[in-house]
Amino acid sequence: MKQTYVTLNDGRNIPQFGLGVYMIQGDENTKTACLKAIRMGYRHIDTAHAYQNERGVGDAVKESGIPREEIWITSKLWPSEYGEGKTTAAIDKMLDRLGTDYIDLLLLHQQFGDYLGAWKDMERAVREGKVKSIGLSNFESKRLEELLTAAEIKPSVLQVECHPYYQQNELKKRLVPYGMAIESWYPIGHGDETLLNEKIFTRLAQKYRKSNVQIILRWHIQEGNIVFPKSTNPQHIRDNIDIFDFELTVEEMEEIQALDKGVRFFNMSLAEQEAHLGKFVPAD
Repeated sequence: MKQTYVTLNDGRNIPQFGLGVYMIQGDENTKTACLKAIRMGYRHIDTAHAYQNERGVGDAVKESGIPREEIWITSKLWPSEYGEGKTTAAIDKMLDRLGTDYIDLLLLHQQFGDYLGAWKDMERAVREGKVKSIGLSNFESKRLEELLTAAEIKPSVLQVECHPYYQQNELKKRLVPYGMAIESWYPIGHGDETLLNEKIFTRLAQKYRKSNVQIILRWHIQEGNIVFPKSTNPQHIRDNIDIFDFELTVEEMEEIQALDKGVRFFNMSLAEQEAHLGKFVPAD
């Protein structure tokens, strides 16, 4: 298996493909899934405080026997942890939950609360070596530019909904001046049957002897997106990463690019998100 990497604007190379653990329930289930993935060649795990399974990730990394520096761990801070001083304490707690001396990539999970104060503490954590790279998740409003203007260390990535029906081309243009990479959640469109069964994916799956999902994941890789599909199924974990032995042609990539419909599967307004997300405070 030939892993690919994306060079971030801070010079670090992030594995382009990984395992997402969103909605994996509990540390034990998370550890089991992560261990399976690591043994199959995965070297990137994406978690978050809000997922309530960071300890499972940390346990898997330790039990895998793979040197810590060879596995990229991403996690995210929740808005209840934002604010100067407050975020520093939250980072220390996160390091303890993960059982590691440093976090490869730390993101602000949502664009609410004192994100500017949080960013200052994240920059401090980089200078202290607790965090290697920092970035954002779900910052798609003008708050993105607000933070970019204030930041001394520019975000390395922006994690957002991204898939063939919602390719984020306009957002990518906004990120070009800062050299930020796109990370994709809902990479296969939340499993939408219409998307998965598009004729182009079925035809290419037959051509390359892959599944429709593998074709979509391969499209992400060639688009330059960083992607980490979630699964606890050993066969799906194996199949998802089995996308590095073929390459889509320029014409095939263009056909998939033509599928962009501007269709999101997460459709809450900014106000609805703030009201909904503000009710949740993750446990330590």
